[in-house]
Amino acid sequence: MDTATVTVTRKRHPHDDAPRTAAAFARLSHLPGGPERDALRDELVRVWLPMSERIAGRYRGKGEPYEDLRQVAALGLVKAVDGYDPERGHAFESYAVPTVTGEIKRHFRDHMWALHVPRRVQELRNRVRVALRDLAATGSDRRPSVAELAEYTQLSEEDVQAGLEALDSFTALSLDAETPGEDAGLSLAGLLGEWDAGFDLVVDREAVKPALRTLPERERTILYLRFFRGMTQSRIAEQLGVSQMHVSRLITHSCATVRERVLADAA
Repeated sequence: MDTATVTVTRKRHPHDDAPRTAAAFARLSHLPGGPERDALRDELVRVWLPMSERIAGRYRGKGEPYEDLRQVAALGLVKAVDGYDPERGHAFESYAVPTVTGEIKRHFRDHMWALHVPRRVQELRNRVRVALRDLAATGSDRRPSVAELAEYTQLSEEDVQAGLEALDSFTALSLDAETPGEDAGLSLAGLLGEWDAGFDLVVDREAVKPALRTLPERERTILYLRFFRGMTQSRIAEQLGVSQMHVSRLITHSCATVRERVLADAA
């Protein structure tokens, strides 16, 4: 039987050009704090920066400027250099890659969500999002039901619902956005309620009732005509057969008395 020559082509690792720094890390781990150690640390960060930038490049187009992602990745690299222990026996790259990647994912989690969403719910969102994408690839035109998503993801329907709701929490709609359905044509801002000053009026009226009951009947009548019927002091004076000046003094005195009693009750 003829023997064929087989050429095996190995796929290059993304970081096959990684610098050889094992000796430098071993030296760094034994150096005391000082200028020499700081300089070696900075040099290690510099030579590994291309790796962190490649990792940052994987997250292009996901809503964050690439320069910001480079900065976050560089911060993760610094943490990796500071936290790496060569005596554990594993290569720096195997420690640095998940450290840098985790820093970028943490940045997305902390800065890109419009609402604060617990980490577990974010994970549910990711599983539901992947399931929606996979099921859409089957050619069906309709959106999968909650039950179908639960079966595909092996999650409960409650968890699927939480993941679906979290899909809408990553970005926020503008208040100027048009509402769907029956209210089409209206903006979200147009559907928001406004503060009703009448509630404060109800609270104030209930607060002064006990104090009003302690006033003499004539003073209660004057306050009622002035503030509830909207009568002028001149008309009140004419109706009661007293001077307008006397009505003014009684109103001032009665209001001061009610105010003091309400404040005393509140205290």
